[in-house]
Amino acid sequence: MLPALQGTIVPLRAIAYASEARPGLSIDHVDDLARVAAGFNFDMGVTGILLYDGCRFLQYIEGPEDGMDVVHSRILGATSHHEIVVLGSGRVSTRQLPYWPMRLISADPDEVRTVANGDWYTLAKGGGMAALAQVIVPHLSTSPSAAQSREPSWYR
Repeated sequence: MLPALQGTIVPLRAIAYASEARPGLSIDHVDDLARVAAGFNFDMGVTGILLYDGCRFLQYIEGPEDGMDVVHSRILGATSHHEIVVLGSGRVSTRQLPYWPMRLISADPDEVRTVANGDWYTLAKGGGMAALAQVIVPHLSTSPSAAQSREPSWYR
């Protein structure tokens, strides 16, 4: 760590949004989007998850203000989706997904709808975050050591 930053707490911001996928978007294209986003997010210090049900996206991202501004601008300008609805946005005290620069999870429409309809007002552990955890957890490894290192922090 750089000496000037030792002991400095970097404020974190999170955004959860839902959007409609562009008609005709292939799963291969979605896989490519997630892979490119993971690399870009890593460079920006942003972590998150992307749910996709074949028609809709739901994404939760978190990171430092400057990184979030750049990533969010890219999201708003992307042609792969439209009808973007911000479900929640604000400061968070800790990362919920510290190990995933971007993780794509195929979800069914009911799961995406349930997560989108959760309470995202505070970005706290309940509501939307709890619904998101219920979708994510079945996709984690069943190996205790692997699951512990990849498990969303709010699920511990």
